[in-house]
Amino acid sequence: ICSFVCSPKGFPKLKNDAFLRAARGEETEHTPVWCMRQAGRYLPEFRETRAAQDFFATCRSPKLCCELTLQPLRRFPLDAAIIFSDILVVPQALGMEVVMVPGKGPTFTEPLKEVEDLLKLRQKVDVTAELGYVFQAITLTRHSLEGRVPLIGFSGAPWTLMSYMIEGGGSTTMSKAKSWLYRHPEASHQLLRLLADVITDYLVGQVAAGAQALQLFESHAGHLGPEQFQDFALPYIQDIAQAVKSKLKEEALPQVPMIIFAKDAHYALRDLAHAGYEVVGLDWTIRPQEARAQTGKDVTLQGNLDPCALYAPKEKIGELVKKMLEGFGTQRYIANLGHGLYPDMSPEHVGAFVEAVHAHSRQINKH
Repeated sequence: ICSFVCSPKGFPKLKNDAFLRAARGEETEHTPVWCMRQAGRYLPEFRETRAAQDFFATCRSPKLCCELTLQPLRRFPLDAAIIFSDILVVPQALGMEVVMVPGKGPTFTEPLKEVEDLLKLRQKVDVTAELGYVFQAITLTRHSLEGRVPLIGFSGAPWTLMSYMIEGGGSTTMSKAKSWLYRHPEASHQLLRLLADVITDYLVGQVAAGAQALQLFESHAGHLGPEQFQDFALPYIQDIAQAVKSKLKEEALPQVPMIIFAKDAHYALRDLAHAGYEVVGLDWTIRPQEARAQTGKDVTLQGNLDPCALYAPKEKIGELVKKMLEGFGTQRYIANLGHGLYPDMSPEHVGAFVEAVHAHSRQINKH
């Protein structure tokens, strides 16, 4: 393992680059497809691999992350792999303790309550020291993929991470985190800036380790209105794209396509299309034609089938996919769900989704 992990050069040649071509706006024979949370609990083999281990212990094991990343690709002809990890490894790198509580989800033992709590966070993070296990997982996985498909790296975006750090876990209202934006705008910006700097280094490190594309998850965008998004989310989303691109250049690393996925942020689609990302990810609450109209011709769109559509009979999944492809068009487009796969979904229905995207997009391209 060490020769892989210690020298990320000499990766196998990529055989299927449809996802990367679509991300860059080049022509593809079929529409590429992958699924958020494709490495997940809906797969029995995933549950088996995960059974013996604490969740974050799994995240810290390059070997297990590699295995979990590869599992869906053994079943389905997906066009991309996404490294198995979690967005909350970044708050951990800042010195916060996060545990996975069964039935409750990720929980911070000491969330940020007062502005003074910011002083407890590491102000300078050595990402290789704190998050090197993710880099090792990426390098190992990139070799183990043997060039089958590209590997996507990712991070949570600053506002989403900040909301977890203050709420101490999931929340339906994000009222504690949002109250900071109103009561402590300066401290909020201080925290968001710290997060943006760490995320930038983290994403650059992922590319150095072998990631061929990057996705930034602003999963809690829907809790902000247009004004707060404009003040507290968008500037950092833009800064990260710009800083990652310039650091990749400085370090003579490949310029990889970047995807921004801001869930429930249709009010900000125009801005996101100009935020410096090659791809804008969409949730299922917006019509394809409307998304195209708002984002223009210079970005690739990714999404956005309602994940619950996968509970439908297979024929119905095929019809919904066809309609989605007709709405987006087959080019400058990456098919995906509008959010992650749910644990009780049938792997066969996930397979039906992937195959329908390939079959219908080839059909449409012929005509």
